[in-house]
Amino acid sequence: MNRLLWTLALGVFAGALDLSVLSPALPALGQAFTVQTGDLAWIFTVYLLVTVVSIAVAGSMADRFGRRPIYLICISLFAAGSIVAILAPNYPVFLAARAIQALGAGGIFPVATAAIGDVVPAARRGAALGIVAATWGFAAVIGPSIGGLITHYVSWRYIFVLNLPLAAIVFAMALKEVPANAPRQREALDVVGLALLCGGLLALMDGLISSGVATGLAGVALLVGFAFWERSARNPIVPLEILRTPQLVRTYALEVVIGILEGSLFFIPAVLVAADGLSSAAAGFAAALGAFMFVLVIPASGRALDRIGSRDVLLAGTIVSEIGLALFALGFNSLPVALIAIVIAGAGFGALLGAPTRYIVTNETPQRARATSVGLLSQALIVGQILGSSLAGGLMSAAQSELAGYRHAYLAFCAVAFVALLLAAGLKPRDAERRRPIEEAA
Repeated sequence: MNRLLWTLALGVFAGALDLSVLSPALPALGQAFTVQTGDLAWIFTVYLLVTVVSIAVAGSMADRFGRRPIYLICISLFAAGSIVAILAPNYPVFLAARAIQALGAGGIFPVATAAIGDVVPAARRGAALGIVAATWGFAAVIGPSIGGLITHYVSWRYIFVLNLPLAAIVFAMALKEVPANAPRQREALDVVGLALLCGGLLALMDGLISSGVATGLAGVALLVGFAFWERSARNPIVPLEILRTPQLVRTYALEVVIGILEGSLFFIPAVLVAADGLSSAAAGFAAALGAFMFVLVIPASGRALDRIGSRDVLLAGTIVSEIGLALFALGFNSLPVALIAIVIAGAGFGALLGAPTRYIVTNETPQRARATSVGLLSQALIVGQILGSSLAGGLMSAAQSELAGYRHAYLAFCAVAFVALLLAAGLKPRDAERRRPIEEAA
């Protein structure tokens, strides 16, 4: 059992690390490929978009063909994408490499979760999932530091070299430890819905980054088509009946907005390199300080849920995040101010990215729909991250100077934080939240 958990946790760690480790390398990547600052957002948006596809496809395939073969394929794709990234001669090939990596990394977590559900007894399942999920936080803390050190002292390409032995170890362990059975059968994947969702997000991303109004509107039209399709789809990706109460609608909208705000974390090292003259290594350590803060605050925010309720935890998180982002936007030219802002924003994100939204969803949905409802939160967060990095990329590209672009982007994130504050204010207070829905109480 322990060896299985280590195998799954190590695979999740590899996928999570690959997202955070690249932040300090953005300036070096831009120079190597002669890419404008705003266009660097594609490094994250492509990765996140393909992750959405991979989560849906890998989960379905693992139910049909077994956990082990799909898990091994995901690890192999991750390693293959890393090799292409190391050898990439230009930016389009590098983005293709990121897509291959994400196709593998995005499938690792849902397959790991399914494998735990198959093998681990219900009484220990929560702890097992917590161990695997904790690797995300650990990767967020050490990723920027590792990426900064490698970029500064060697080359950004060697960031991907580290993925190869890690993938080989996980592959070898998975051959022995991950169960091969496929105990459940899932209905057919909603291919049309998936195509509409990804096409809409891709067009909207391109419109935001390149300031293309027509492309952006096409993306919105596809997403509207996706919403209509999901209402009648036999096995929808986003079951709209889940949105059964105003509380749930606000919560999912808030999760998208939180994802947009999380996009601000991707560019912090690049800002510090450009504005304060830090090396990639120093910028990585500075960004890790914020990640350490939100990992530190997450347990405290979880404990606060029982005392003050999810609404007040989320309100506190949005206010603190707003203060930190505003301070960073207006004062990143001063390193001491920037570091204080990173610490404050990191503490705010700890309240937003912890348990509050999951607490709301599990309280508002009946048991039969709970797993699907919580899974939808992950999809909403990723969609928000895609929109956040695309929005920042578009504002950076439109600005007259690099620093002006960064300032405009972070001021926009402040405006988004205010939207999050309004959404959080509309949630139920603690006493109303604790009253179980009529359907669940019956």
